[in-house]
Amino acid sequence: MPASSRLGSLIDRLSRLHAAARRRPGLSDAQLSALDYLDQANAFSRSPSAVADYLDATRGTVSQTLRALARKGLIVAAEDPADRRSLRYDLTAKGRAMLRTRTELADHGGTLEAALGDLVARMIAARGGRSFGICGTCRFHQVLEDGSHRCGLLGLALAVPETTRICREHAA
Repeated sequence: MPASSRLGSLIDRLSRLHAAARRRPGLSDAQLSALDYLDQANAFSRSPSAVADYLDATRGTVSQTLRALARKGLIVAAEDPADRRSLRYDLTAKGRAMLRTRTELADHGGTLEAALGDLVARMIAARGGRSFGICGTCRFHQVLEDGSHRCGLLGLALAVPETTRICREHAA
């Protein structure tokens, strides 16, 4: 078997094992992935279209997924303060509790995480997709003289916790 086929098979198997370990009764894999993304995303990146882009899914599929999560009381929709026509989603306490699962992957961070992160970034770049990187590593992230944080792209102030979360607008 060629090395590239073997690597793909290993990544696929790892993904399936991880999904099985964190599976919860009453939640599909798509719902769990959306919940996990919303937990990691900053406030600017919790819109239905951002979820769809991150999960590489259609808007319709993600819309149904988000409605199901809301019906289950795991997320709530809120008007986006920057654009009242848009919604953004936040996890409820019940939604956060659903994610409190330690899998074997948590014990194998470091080198594996860095290597997989690099591979994912290169594959996304080759496809022309969004990087969804950590806010504080973005070229538009600014730390002002008073120590406050700002997104230079969106022109918005950032709370310190937001700088450690995934951002849809991230640029390396």
